[in-house]
Amino acid sequence: MQLRYSFRLYPNGPQRTALAGAFGCARVVYNDALRARETARAAGDHDRRGPVPAEDR
Repeated sequence: MQLRYSFRLYPNGPQRTALAGAFGCARVVYNDALRARETARAAGDHDRRGPVPAEDR
């Protein structure tokens, strides 16, 4: 049996500010990780399991 709930949040002013800060921080972390992955891929320092440690190259 599958259940699905649909709801909507209506945050007030301080809650909006807190949510914007949290989502902004998450976006920065995601973008930094993506950039690191793209840089490693361009440098050839990657495999399916992630970056290859320097001592294993």
